[in-house]
Amino acid sequence: MRVTVATAAIALAAATLGPAGAASADVLADVKERGVLRVGVKADYRPYGFLNAEGEIVGIEPDLAQDVADDLGVELEMIPVVSSNRMQFLEQGRIDLMIATMTDTEERRKVVRIVDPNYYSSGTNVLARKQVGLKEWSDLEGAPVCGIQGAFYNRKTEEEFGAEIVAFTGTAEALTALEQNRCVAFVYDDAFIVSRLGEAAYADFEMPLDTIDDAPWGLAVALGEDAFADYMSEAIKGWHGSGRILALEDEYGVPHTPFSVKMHETYRTGG
Repeated sequence: MRVTVATAAIALAAATLGPAGAASADVLADVKERGVLRVGVKADYRPYGFLNAEGEIVGIEPDLAQDVADDLGVELEMIPVVSSNRMQFLEQGRIDLMIATMTDTEERRKVVRIVDPNYYSSGTNVLARKQVGLKEWSDLEGAPVCGIQGAFYNRKTEEEFGAEIVAFTGTAEALTALEQNRCVAFVYDDAFIVSRLGEAAYADFEMPLDTIDDAPWGLAVALGEDAFADYMSEAIKGWHGSGRILALEDEYGVPHTPFSVKMHETYRTGG
């Protein structure tokens, strides 16, 4: 069951922005007038955004998107995105907000407005069959490794560790290729891999390497949408301070990440 927690910080941001249509940013006025908030989320990345048995998009990030819509007093429309198109959807105005497991990088900040503070964090690792026997990142040299188009760590895996990336548009395709032994491993976020290893279907797989490049995730709005970015900044602080992120980790069976614990400690007293 979806649980929505309205935070004082979000309410404060709404009060600061004033009544519907009074904000300087077009997106906030448009959302109020339209009565619908369009949020780009993942639909293939359990437990952060995935399809349930009824074909509905659910998960940690869809729940956060619902929080925003509820506090704005509008309906939520979730639009599935993948790594290769999520920033373009925001640039093209097809979505108003993007909460889609996107690592915060300086290059991406030139394309979209990533909101501070970050709301989550993960690192890079691989999913591989136990029988492959990977021990070090250098074991990937010359080997075909599944990846996702647009993922920033593909280049590093190729250039620093000598892997041959076989890129797919989504995780379902990459996992299928891995299961069919078309790749020796799948390089991706460790948070996603941990969630998969909890499933019976992946009993013969492991995450054998040391996680590298722990990096924060950023939600984003379009460049120039400063008022909406300020609103979302207060929302994120509210999520951390209230323990909302920690509660969602509990709800979806994710061990509390060090980042989430640290951010809760930082913002629970309004820091």
